[in-house]
Amino acid sequence: MTDSELIYTLALQHLPKIGPTTAKKLIHHCGSAEAVLKEKRANLLKIDGIGTLIADALFQADFLEEAEHELRFIRDNGIEVHYFMDEAYPERLKQCIDGPILLFQSGNINIGNHYIISIVGTRKITTKGIAFCQRLVETLAPYNPIIVSGFAYGTDITAQNAAVKHNLQTIGCLAHGLNQIYPKIHEKYVAPIEAHGGFYTDFWSTDPFDRNNFLKRNRIIAGLSEATIVIESAEKGGSLVTADIANSYDREVFAVPGRPTDSRSVGCNNLIKFQKAHLLSDPLDIPYILNWKLDNDDSKSKPTSIQKQLFVELDEDEKQVYNYLKANGKDLLDSIALQCQIPSYKVASLLLNMELKGVVRPLPGKMFELI
Repeated sequence: MTDSELIYTLALQHLPKIGPTTAKKLIHHCGSAEAVLKEKRANLLKIDGIGTLIADALFQADFLEEAEHELRFIRDNGIEVHYFMDEAYPERLKQCIDGPILLFQSGNINIGNHYIISIVGTRKITTKGIAFCQRLVETLAPYNPIIVSGFAYGTDITAQNAAVKHNLQTIGCLAHGLNQIYPKIHEKYVAPIEAHGGFYTDFWSTDPFDRNNFLKRNRIIAGLSEATIVIESAEKGGSLVTADIANSYDREVFAVPGRPTDSRSVGCNNLIKFQKAHLLSDPLDIPYILNWKLDNDDSKSKPTSIQKQLFVELDEDEKQVYNYLKANGKDLLDSIALQCQIPSYKVASLLLNMELKGVVRPLPGKMFELI
């Protein structure tokens, strides 16, 4: 993309009342950002979904001057810019309707054909949560995944530091421009992370620092990855927003269960309870459910630590579900409920209990099978 083309695209990206979904619609209709900004107002109003407010926003006088200023910042600081129609733009993010039209990058990110997962959670992570997060990254290291997170306190920085420790790529998705680092205390982690990956953002250097930016950047965390993993979360929090976005993108979500009385596990437990996430009790659940393979030995991709417990006690309904799966193999939750003549909500509870007992495991698409 030439500097001239980039200036027009920057301008379109930054105009108020025009989000990435609308910007993409306009570009597809007109052919380019420059064509959009040079189009006649009457023609713009003929585009489906484009009203007077959006059309008027396209005729602001200072948008090109602001874009030229941002382009100077980009060039002066060696920032890479990825256009949503370019080959270098992350493939999974292309599939997201609200993915940014321009993605700014620092560091040495090389997505290639790597497995990519996002790890998120509370900023007030417990010692237990830290230990699980570190063990998760260490266990997955042989698969060479890219670890994505938000570079925030707690879970985020724990996951990204663990990735650096095990020589994995890691991507920090920022809620501000690349002219600053938040939190300031994490400045010491910038160089190691850029040496093992880098940072993505769709915010300009001139954008004000706003807490709502963190919720906006969560779509990039979820969109980059094939799965989002929630380590710990209170009943409400940004990591649950990321999980919801991942579900809306039809991506897998995993949650680490905790004690019902633990306030920092309520969010994860609810994700599992309402079937919005797979229960994650062992790091090797990830490669098994996502069907990851090791380059040097495919047999190692099978989680040997997941084994059916001997002499597990099952109640009558659980035995009925067990016998059905034994006779028919893996099946959908709703089909199990129908064939066993047990209400779906009760089957969901039965399967969760059986999963905790090590009898069944979940598969993508609400499928279950015996271990």
